Amino acid sequence: MSERIIMDEAAIQRTVTRIAHEILEYNKGTEQLVLLGIKTRGEFLARRIQEKIKQIEHHVVPTGTIDITHFRDDIENSKKPITKDAIEIDQDVTDKIVIIIDDVLYTGRTVRASLDAILLHSRPIKIGLAALVDRGHRELPIRADFVGKNIPTAKDEAVSVYLEEIDDRNAVVIE
Repeated sequence: MSERIIMDEAAIQRTVTRIAHEILEYNKGTEQLVLLGIKTRGEFLARRIQEKIKQIEHHVVPTGTIDITHFRDDIENSKKPITKDAIEIDQDVTDKIVIIIDDVLYTGRTVRASLDAILLHSRPIKIGLAALVDRGHRELPIRADFVGKNIPTAKDEAVSVYLEEIDDRNAVVIE
């Protein structure tokens, strides 16, 4: 099966800009705001959104990452004891407004794992979710507050996000 490009570089750039504006409107500015990107591609999207917010508000929003490996309920690694913090950021997220950022929202299990990771050691005021792509097929009652693009897919299709930071190109494709 050949790949079908759903978003090119310009579309991704426009979407990141729109999501940054929506996050600022949702939060009424940058006060108490923290961005956490789910590794790996969510991390790079979070940095891009951080940069857009900086351009808009002239303020650097604290941004970090979440490694959900040990919080997954669908892989063997989740049975191992948690030996380190899953969140990497230079400040505590307790009493902050946290926006989780991911590339593709699918079953909801990745988001559930990220919520577990955050709530294990902290108590944010509020947690929101931004996804570049929502492809449907939820298995858990989770929805994104900020969606770049809704892409109806069949379960046997794969949605791949490519980001130049690690993939040497920017595109969202269905394969």
